[in-house]
Amino acid sequence: MKIKVGVIYGGETVEHEVSVISAIQAMNKMDQEKYEVIPIYITKNREWYTGEMLKDIEIYEDLNLIKKYGKNVVLYYNKGAYVLQNKKFPRSIVTDIDIVFPIMHGTNGEDGVIQGYLQAIGIPFVGSDVYSSVVGQDKVYMKNIFESESLPITKYTWFYDYDYKNDRDDVIKRIKKLKYPLIIKPATTGSSIGIKVVDDDMELVDAIDNAIQYDNKIVVEEVVENLKEVNISVVGNYEHQNLSEIEEVLSADKFLTYDEKYIGGGKGKLKGGVKRPVKTSSKGMAAATRKIPAEVTKKLKEEVENIATKAFKSLGSSGVCRIDFLIDEKAKKVYINEINSIPGSLAFYLWEAKGVRFTELLDDVINIGVKDYKKRVSKVHSFDTNILKGFASNGLKGMKGAKGKLR
Repeated sequence: MKIKVGVIYGGETVEHEVSVISAIQAMNKMDQEKYEVIPIYITKNREWYTGEMLKDIEIYEDLNLIKKYGKNVVLYYNKGAYVLQNKKFPRSIVTDIDIVFPIMHGTNGEDGVIQGYLQAIGIPFVGSDVYSSVVGQDKVYMKNIFESESLPITKYTWFYDYDYKNDRDDVIKRIKKLKYPLIIKPATTGSSIGIKVVDDDMELVDAIDNAIQYDNKIVVEEVVENLKEVNISVVGNYEHQNLSEIEEVLSADKFLTYDEKYIGGGKGKLKGGVKRPVKTSSKGMAAATRKIPAEVTKKLKEEVENIATKAFKSLGSSGVCRIDFLIDEKAKKVYINEINSIPGSLAFYLWEAKGVRFTELLDDVINIGVKDYKKRVSKVHSFDTNILKGFASNGLKGMKGAKGKLR
């Protein structure tokens, strides 16, 4: 009997289209002999749909077709099974699901939100749990943990949009303790969305105003000089970790932009002052310009691998992650930048460079998800005893007396 894998993707996030690409890539590479793949697409207004046609990238060019031919569903626990049920009449069960594979990037997906729902209803799922997803998405939490583990990070500061709007001078004063050029980032977005590099005070204000459109928490970091960007993928959990090949990211800009990652030089359109992509490449992150393996010394390679393993474990990550690094080539200094708990294209291209096929990678992370679930349910999360038994007749009497005294 095939294992029913529900792949959840899309959602209310600026990385919606990127998630669609990553999910379709994965669904079409899963072992069809072993798995029955069930698409679960979440629209930008949080409606859930399923249907075989969702495996075709072209259907997303006209979202009205999804609403017309897809089944609008909810996922919940029902009589010993996890099921997708029609929201519309007749509210019949569409299918049951054995395990969920979230392939959601950014807000409401990669940040622990969907993991929290899945864990609350008790269904097995692939990837990092709630806690590691949260700290893996929030760059401030992440940096705090990296600092506590003595992992090398660039100098930085952070602030809330509220602080900036109410006392701009104080925030700017804190930022000026850093050295230009600086990179401004929304704390919880990915795919380089809302990020700008600045060289002076005027550019700084514009960059902050831009970043605030995406997040209420902003990170400001010093830019690494003589920069070389390299990435590595880690597969495993807190017990064991495997490392992919290292890639060198080639960018025409000061950092790898959204366009370079997903559009391939395409232009965005302005809507409400926010740059939005027009059309993404169906290759996703695999379309970005890169060099595999990266041209780094053996010593730097070992340092990247060592830091990646420590970072993965320190955040409690699971499944497949990609960890991004910044190298000062002149100083031969390595800095860890961030972790991507659900990386674009699931970083399959880094594993293919090591001879691991995408289908094998997907099989590995699904198996890890099953093992993580078994570990999770083996722990004590509740007690069979009921301390409320008899509480109505005994406990409430005491409460009434206390209530009278409080008055």
